Amino acid sequence: MFKLLKRFGGSYRANLVLGPLCKLIEVVFDLFTPIIVAYMIDAGVGTRSVQPVLAGGGILLAMAAVAILFALACQKMASRASQGMGTSIRHSLYEHINALSHADLDRFGTPSLTTRITNDVNQVQLAIALGIRQLMRWPFLAVGSLVAALAIDVRLGLIFVVSMAVVGGLFWFVMKACIPYYRSMQAKLDRIALIVREGLSGVRVVRAFVREGHERRRLADAAQDQAATAIAVGRLSSVLNPVTFLVMYLAVCAILWAGGIQVNIGELTQGQVVAFVSYMTQALLSIVYVANLVVVFTKASASAARVNEVLACQPSVTDEGAEPVELWGSAWLPGVAEQADAGLPDTAEQVDADLPSGAEQVPTLVLRNVSFAYPGAAADAVHDATLTLMPGQTLGVIGGTGSGKSTLVSLLPRLYDATEGAVEVLGRDVRAWQLKQLRQVVGMVPQQAMLVSGTIRSNLIWRDAKATDDDLWRALELAQAAEFVRALADGLDAPVEAGGKNFSGGQRQRLTIARALVGAPKLLILDDSASALDYKTDAALRVALASYGRDAAASGELPPAVVVVSQRVASVRAADLICVMRRGNVVGLGTHDELVRTCAIYQEICASQGVEDETVSPGMRQFHPAQLSHETVSPGTTVSRHEEVRHG
Repeated sequence: MFKLLKRFGGSYRANLVLGPLCKLIEVVFDLFTPIIVAYMIDAGVGTRSVQPVLAGGGILLAMAAVAILFALACQKMASRASQGMGTSIRHSLYEHINALSHADLDRFGTPSLTTRITNDVNQVQLAIALGIRQLMRWPFLAVGSLVAALAIDVRLGLIFVVSMAVVGGLFWFVMKACIPYYRSMQAKLDRIALIVREGLSGVRVVRAFVREGHERRRLADAAQDQAATAIAVGRLSSVLNPVTFLVMYLAVCAILWAGGIQVNIGELTQGQVVAFVSYMTQALLSIVYVANLVVVFTKASASAARVNEVLACQPSVTDEGAEPVELWGSAWLPGVAEQADAGLPDTAEQVDADLPSGAEQVPTLVLRNVSFAYPGAAADAVHDATLTLMPGQTLGVIGGTGSGKSTLVSLLPRLYDATEGAVEVLGRDVRAWQLKQLRQVVGMVPQQAMLVSGTIRSNLIWRDAKATDDDLWRALELAQAAEFVRALADGLDAPVEAGGKNFSGGQRQRLTIARALVGAPKLLILDDSASALDYKTDAALRVALASYGRDAAASGELPPAVVVVSQRVASVRAADLICVMRRGNVVGLGTHDELVRTCAIYQEICASQGVEDETVSPGMRQFHPAQLSHETVSPGTTVSRHEEVRHG
């Protein structure tokens, strides 16, 4: 808690200091109230004089008015500090979460992070507000009442001290037993958030398999578990108020008994006994409120520890010390960046001719004995992968479910860091790139098509905020999405609901592909991003990407290399290089023609999809798409003269 106050309280230092001081002034008035009441009793009621009663009443009214003003000022400062710090904590927490790597996010989990940024921050906010408003009030009131009572009579004060010790000890034992329960309650809230998130995000699947009852039982079990913990805390806490009031009224009886004797012998006045009872009541009630504050601060302490755990987590993927990579000509060339002012080549043929002496055009992508294992995993998810992809070439990655395809391509934009080996993009290890620049060079379409609420335009300009409408329409054309976007009344400004729920699966995939194409990436990764597309659209997409690369090469720009992850042979068979994966290992690497002769796993995949052992002509390769333009698709017909689509 103190770490958060130190880190985020600087801007609200005045509120954190002046707020408790205002409350302290209010408490001073509360401590003087019993003294004035005693004066009214002794000087007014005891002597049957109205004047002291009226004077004392006027003083009490004036004190109450001033106390209210200071209380309102304290309330305003508490609100400013708590809400302001809560906003700052949420902002920093969200910003920090977005800086964490996928491995870090996997460690915490989405439901837990959601709970921390909402419920846990709320608990911290509440503790800050109550700390300003009440943390100064009740302890000071309890101590002040004790001192004032002892000043009236030391012997009666002993009853006061004993009763406070009994109540304080009871609260200490109860709070000590409750603290572990409060900590476990937050973890159980994470479990409830996880079940609710799964049920709502997968509601269609749940209904399709008639699992509503199962999901209700899961949520009920988690809620009952959390409720059982809350009830256990409630049982422990339930003894506090009855015992406190029992001790308090027993102490009042003892004070009235002993005080009455002293009044009879003239050692105390009636007003002093009443004031003494008032001070003791204030003190014991202050202990009750302090105990409630302990509950709040215990919860807040557990929540603050969870927030600090996230803020203290150092991202495992950083670009600290990385220098910007300079591009020369059509690719980055080590050692020749200083010759950038020599001018860019005008055509693809001039690229090699214009290179400095001894320099070669570097590959777009190189994997050197790359291995990766998830934290805590017994085996590598990717093991000893080695390959090279030149500009303009296409790499197809194929394999069964769980073979490591998505894990492999997630290493390219450095979503994860390889545990062994090196991943190089444009001739430089990805760990030497600045992350922002690397992810400008690498465009990735994830397996799950995800759009955010807003408009089509706001989703497309993620990679390049300065992209023009022409750039956006060009990307939509390449992604085969322009037709349905033009059909929308608002076009690029058509609304997008959260998650893109107002679009079909295929439309969402095409929009995410278009988003990746905006900004002209040099390495485009399509992670099973055409799974919801029909064969005709899939084929048209491949034709468009091939044409895009050919046009880039003809204009002298670096043609993008494309990595296609798919379970369809039809989507990868025309690739310049196909990587066949099984259980994280590269079991085959070559062209379609080579793999159907040499790779048993690839042969099995082809056989399972009804793909015949045919020769793929060079004209099928990426930058010679003319023959692909003749593809037509309908059930049971031929996609092209090179590949047949069979429907079971």
